[in-house]
Amino acid sequence: MNFEKLKIGIIGLGYVGLPLAVEFGKKFPVIGFDINKIRIEQLKNGIDLTLEVDAEDLISAKKLSFSNNSDDLGACNFFIVTVPTPIDEHKHPDLKPLIKASRLIGSLIKKDDIVVYESTVYPGATEEECVPVIEKHSNLKFNKDFFVGYSPERINPGDKSHRLQNIIKLVSGSNEKTAKIIDSVYSEIIAAGTFVTSSIKVAEAAKVIENTQRDLNIALINELSKIFNLMDIDTNSVLEAAATKWNFLNFKPGLVGGHCIGVDPYYLSYKAQSLGYHPEVIMSGRKMNDGMGSHVVSNLIKAMSKKYINLSLARVLIMGFTFKENCPDIRNTRVTDIYSELSNANIDVDVYDPWMKDEDIEDLSHIKFVNQPSPETYDAVVIAVAHDDFKKMGATDILKLCKSKKVIYDLKYVLNIHDSDLRL
Repeated sequence: MNFEKLKIGIIGLGYVGLPLAVEFGKKFPVIGFDINKIRIEQLKNGIDLTLEVDAEDLISAKKLSFSNNSDDLGACNFFIVTVPTPIDEHKHPDLKPLIKASRLIGSLIKKDDIVVYESTVYPGATEEECVPVIEKHSNLKFNKDFFVGYSPERINPGDKSHRLQNIIKLVSGSNEKTAKIIDSVYSEIIAAGTFVTSSIKVAEAAKVIENTQRDLNIALINELSKIFNLMDIDTNSVLEAAATKWNFLNFKPGLVGGHCIGVDPYYLSYKAQSLGYHPEVIMSGRKMNDGMGSHVVSNLIKAMSKKYINLSLARVLIMGFTFKENCPDIRNTRVTDIYSELSNANIDVDVYDPWMKDEDIEDLSHIKFVNQPSPETYDAVVIAVAHDDFKKMGATDILKLCKSKKVIYDLKYVLNIHDSDLRL
């Protein structure tokens, strides 16, 4: 690959694609493509609503241009796919965005071009699902006319410490030469260095188990929190004590959502089941974590009943809706489970989240969001996300939102233990 002739096309400009486009755009000609016209116009005006990239970063990428016209990708010879890979209502992999991107590339790709996938998939998906689509729509032969690689994204939305440049990048290629070329391209922007895997499948598997491992660890702590709750023991106090041992893994209990941890185990399980193996440990962890919303509401209703709060007239405030703290990302947020469970119990629920984007609030019209919760209004408050905004409010301001008889359920240990009635 002659770097002087390198022109990169990045398909998908979300939390993963945009930071990648910005860093490459400081060194190489880059076309950042997204089907969302509004998103493209915002980026052209220096606005990134994901908050992953600021205006200065966009300006510094002198060789980066944005487009929602796929024809503009025609001059590119190195394509990077960063589209979402969610799950469907049956918790099966939804590869439609990935297939659509592959179809687009198939209509544009030329001889000797390279395509790199970053979207999280199950092992084998790149070569078994994506490559045939490119071949079909390009009339080119894989590993003869065009070449493919996989370099999984490792971006953590909202994390200002672990950025694209300082996270080791896994890279792989459909043959040894392609892997070397892809490695040399990414090495231009990754200060932390790269790690070349032996195959595309190895890179796919490495990515999917990173989040599966976290999911299982959190599931264990969630189960322990349920046990300690029955014993009237504060889980956080137990974890603080256990963490004094050097090799204790200090995970916290809570809701498990987001674009990776709550999704990737289903990708791996789907592939395993297609091969005739039922992954008991992985699915047990998923069942535990998916059931935490119901567990929270059950405990909340019991606590409200003990204080003789009339549930039919009760009003509950959920503080936080995004899938993690200090981030506007709502993908696969499990706070929806708490809202749904409370609504199904005919309890009036408000949601307050200062990090939410206006467009997301508009899309979620079935959920009642408030711009600012009113004082002395709520019979119960559930602190579901540990935004810094809520930490700054502290117990004093949060208690002002409540009636004299109330329940505070602090899922994220934002408050002092004595300021909350319930904790995980």
